[in-house]
Amino acid sequence: MAKYLIIGGVAGGATAAARLRRIDEKAEIIMFERGEHISYANCGLPYYIGGVIKEREKLLLQTPESFNKRLNVDVRVCNEVISIHPEDNKVSIKDLKTGKTYQETYDKLIVSPGAEPVKPPIEGFDLPEVFTLRNVNDTDKIKNFCDQKQPKRATVIGAGFIGLEMAENFHHIGLEVNIVEKACQVMTPVDFEIAAGVHQHIKEQNVGLYLSESVTKLEKVSSGIKVHLESGNSFETDVVILSVGVRPETSLIKDANLAIAPNGGIQVNDYLQTSNPDVYAVGDAIAFIHPITGQYCNTYLAGPANLQGRIVADNIVKGNKRKYKGALATAIAKVFDLTVASVGLNETQLKKNGIGYKANIIHGGSHAGYYPGAINLTLKLLFSPEDGKVLGAQAIGYDGIDKRIDMIASIMLKGGDIYDLQEIEQSYAPPYSSAKDPVNQAGFAAENIIEKKVNTIDWRELSNLDTSSVFLLDVRTKDEFSLGAIPNSINIDVDDLRNHINNIPKDKKIIIFCGVGLRGYIAARILMQNGFNDVYNLSGGLKIYQQATAVQSHIICNEDSSSQVTEIQTPTQKEHQMSNKEVKVIEVDACGLQCPGPILKLKQEVEKLDTGDRIKQIATDAGFKKDVQSWCNLTGNKLISLDAQKGVISALIEKGQSKEDCPVNGNVQLPKDKTLVVFSDDMDKALASFVIANGAAATGRKVTMFFTFWGLNTIKKRKKPRVKKDFMGFMFGKMMAAHSGKLNLSKMNMMGMGSIMMKKRMKAKNVDSLETLIQAAMDNGVEMMACQMSMDVMGVDASELLDGVKIGGVASYMEAADTANHNLFI
Repeated sequence: MAKYLIIGGVAGGATAAARLRRIDEKAEIIMFERGEHISYANCGLPYYIGGVIKEREKLLLQTPESFNKRLNVDVRVCNEVISIHPEDNKVSIKDLKTGKTYQETYDKLIVSPGAEPVKPPIEGFDLPEVFTLRNVNDTDKIKNFCDQKQPKRATVIGAGFIGLEMAENFHHIGLEVNIVEKACQVMTPVDFEIAAGVHQHIKEQNVGLYLSESVTKLEKVSSGIKVHLESGNSFETDVVILSVGVRPETSLIKDANLAIAPNGGIQVNDYLQTSNPDVYAVGDAIAFIHPITGQYCNTYLAGPANLQGRIVADNIVKGNKRKYKGALATAIAKVFDLTVASVGLNETQLKKNGIGYKANIIHGGSHAGYYPGAINLTLKLLFSPEDGKVLGAQAIGYDGIDKRIDMIASIMLKGGDIYDLQEIEQSYAPPYSSAKDPVNQAGFAAENIIEKKVNTIDWRELSNLDTSSVFLLDVRTKDEFSLGAIPNSINIDVDDLRNHINNIPKDKKIIIFCGVGLRGYIAARILMQNGFNDVYNLSGGLKIYQQATAVQSHIICNEDSSSQVTEIQTPTQKEHQMSNKEVKVIEVDACGLQCPGPILKLKQEVEKLDTGDRIKQIATDAGFKKDVQSWCNLTGNKLISLDAQKGVISALIEKGQSKEDCPVNGNVQLPKDKTLVVFSDDMDKALASFVIANGAAATGRKVTMFFTFWGLNTIKKRKKPRVKKDFMGFMFGKMMAAHSGKLNLSKMNMMGMGSIMMKKRMKAKNVDSLETLIQAAMDNGVEMMACQMSMDVMGVDASELLDGVKIGGVASYMEAADTANHNLFI
């Protein structure tokens, strides 16, 4: 009778034990687990803490008793294997309840030690309010702490899959949540532009997001835990989840002198054997050959661990006949209402491994757009430019994400290419998909790139270009263009492009963009077949460009600044009653339309209404939530309510009197606000700006100062955090004034002597310094806004600006100017 020992339960070990029993009824099987639980839903732990899963027992898939009764496996919980002796086919075990040690022999041994959380050596990480989440015991500790201490604030350090799931679940039970991530993005398995969509969604939930930040210390204070960041920022919290990553737990293997792979995991062969033929290994701790890179890698996922357990059991009983083909790390996560998934390699991994690739982004619908409820999704495909082999894919959206990534993963596991994606035969009916599914479309688009039917440029390449040196062609409609575009772009509607061929230069690089990329591709084909050779289409369109170049972090809980997040209030009961009984309300479905389709549809429908009538519009484009607020402010219509549920945004708007039609007398309140555009960083001009701003604010007027280009230097911090910049940003930083104290005079500066003399003269005459005037402006409620486009051009990071300065664009400034009767340019 064979004797099999298994170290570790959960996915890999428990599956191996169950499979062994099903194919070898006579064997003696012993499973050791140092914890109290052998099989539990690891991935469900955050949702139990957040109250989504109500009953703790549902997490426990098998108990030692049920496992033994059903499978006749000797399960020994609270028994830790402390050493392996492969030369003698023995293991030493310690009974953690009695403290006694003993030994067991084996014919075959399966090792499934899992992974352990990484705990950086930073002061304060051993405080009782700081937790990691890896098993049921960790879960119980966090749940008990929350139940007993009733924390109000939570901080998650690390924005991987588990970290984001914990942030969501803390938010679900009503805690104020901050996320701190050392990288410049969340969820590093996906590329930045996909992660940027997650950033914007997190911001919509009013959750703090500190990117490119590290925690330097956790300090116990009377009101909680003070989180100190590398940038110098700090905030307070009540509970901390440490989720900065895991690493293979390999101490037993090392001590037994079994082979460790170069990446730190347990080295196994195709049959999942270690360097000793009687010892097999499965789960998070093993290192296997990646199907694409050919290098050793790890994957910390339940699916591969379960498969490995089954394969190992078959090989132990039947002989080594079944090979493990590796895993592509197919993963998915729910982040509030969003779903994000990936498979294979991302751009960073492909570059690291020296693998040539092409990438393209398409946008599609969760199902046919004409069937109600269609929701937009974004799909990025990475593939070989030589043979079209699929190397990776990422998707983000609200519905149908799992289906698309699973389809691509199935093709990749067979070594498939983009032509296989085109030929996937998927079940189709309008409620479920489109006749050409987004996965098919991704394959078609990739073929066009390989066959040189179109050249593409991504958002990062475009943002680093001097747009004045290229011909930037916006092929959207005139109405779309009026709502905002990339600076220096020329608008020619794709449907009118053939009539304006002669207006487009042939001696310049032409970069085309539209909303999502489809019209850009059509325009590119028109130009390329009319003698234009240097033509590029923006991959993913304006949607991805704006998403990736927007402000990514969301600092809402800094101790020196209050939250700047403004929420639209839900409608009152009276307003609901009015909308149902007293006021005409029409309903408009704009789901499935890409930006700015929902706004354009809203504009068309509102024009049909009488003043006081209401329109309830639903849309699935994420940008609609912000756009509808600005549109209402600019057009004189009233936003009654705004809500978003699972990717569907619902807005109730009351038609107001057009601002252009407002009478100039009677009871109408004329605009009285003041706006100033501060373009210069000359000290005397900056002084004049703040003198005027403070004077206007003192009369009770709302004052907005919009700082652009050199004017940004006026509102920089004296003590700025370290910020990593590209070369041009570094050079601009060297050439520009560091802060308001370094500004020069516009006249008679005399290599800095003039500004020094001016400061002394001001002090002698009791004239407030520029710094005093800036602080007074803040105290008086003057709104200071920095131009995002200028910041990008000049290489200025938001963290370098004074606390309280908002980041905005031309639309934000125009909204303020629309209610002003004076607008000064300085």
